[in-house]
Amino acid sequence: MSKNYPFQLEALPYAYDALEPYVDALTVQIHHDRHVQTYVDNLNKALEGSKDHQSWSLEDLLANVNELPDAIKNAVRNNGGGVYNHNLYFAGMKNGAGELAGELKDAIVKKFGSLDEFKAGFKAAGLGRFGSGWAWLAVDANKELVVVSTPNQDTVLADGFKPVLAMDVWEHAYYLKYQNKRADYIDNWFQVVDWNKANELYKKAIS
Repeated sequence: MSKNYPFQLEALPYAYDALEPYVDALTVQIHHDRHVQTYVDNLNKALEGSKDHQSWSLEDLLANVNELPDAIKNAVRNNGGGVYNHNLYFAGMKNGAGELAGELKDAIVKKFGSLDEFKAGFKAAGLGRFGSGWAWLAVDANKELVVVSTPNQDTVLADGFKPVLAMDVWEHAYYLKYQNKRADYIDNWFQVVDWNKANELYKKAIS
């Protein structure tokens, strides 16, 4: 994906069926190729007439979204957030990615007591998000791990947090396979978390 305007759809890092049986191929295809492409197109459309912001990276746009002109603020928050969040989401999954290890494991155990206790809190954040949104494991300004949720396509960047894990709980992420059973989707999503990727993001966040 290009680092600034005009943005492009980031390539899916695996085949559509790579996350089966936990995340089905048709959902991955529609979710990535249609939903995320729409966010990319609408983000570019929002920035067409705002030359002062066309050189900004996606991260800069979203971290400073509240300072953007009213004419583009909501479009960037919604569509730029949709691009950024989904890039993290798809890059953060991998079938057979292995077990949590390294610095992130140590930090999770220190903060939450155990991996299972972290998963329970993360699941609660995902289930507790009314309507559409996201659950996050992030690093705050004090370099401490936090579990938070955001509505719609809001990111954690505007709050000064750095993301480690992003889980999509919009219905389009799971409805074809799980219908209204968000809890089942979350349980199975943990089967495809790329802990190596998460550990990389954590180390970058605390550096």
